[in-house]
Amino acid sequence: MTNHIVLFEPLMPANTGNIARTCAGTDTELHLIKPLGFSVDDKHMKRAGLDYWDKVKITYHDNLPDFIKTIPDINKLFIVSKFASRDYTTPDYSVNTGDYYFLFGKETTGLPEPFMRRYPENAIRIPQDDSKIRALNLSNSAAIVIYEVLRQQSFPNLERVHEYDNDKLK
Repeated sequence: MTNHIVLFEPLMPANTGNIARTCAGTDTELHLIKPLGFSVDDKHMKRAGLDYWDKVKITYHDNLPDFIKTIPDINKLFIVSKFASRDYTTPDYSVNTGDYYFLFGKETTGLPEPFMRRYPENAIRIPQDDSKIRALNLSNSAAIVIYEVLRQQSFPNLERVHEYDNDKLK
């Protein structure tokens, strides 16, 4: 089983870089749906991802319909949106029956409304106070969701305990 973070037409290189770093640290695959609002050579994106780019599996898709065609089971697609009625903690991600995909919209406009109307049962949301903010930061949202998924999966292949040298801590 593999987890996938999918970004629809991301605009901000720092967000994408931070998400790539999270993907590297969680063994999560990253998908970028074009057009991108930056060059993948952008210095801000590289700085945000630091030296982790070679540790992330990145797949590029020309558009949203092309990405959807690559998903073996549409029921494993979760669309993260503040307009969803179901919390991101509600689905059971521990079932080991294939890959899970978490689709995040563009920072400024989210996902296209016709697409959202086509898959309403796939939508999940992170609770927030909508009276104070429009949306949570994209890279924070991706981290919140992927760590809930990994928690339910008992953090597969992730180191959970470090042995510390007490002399170094003094």
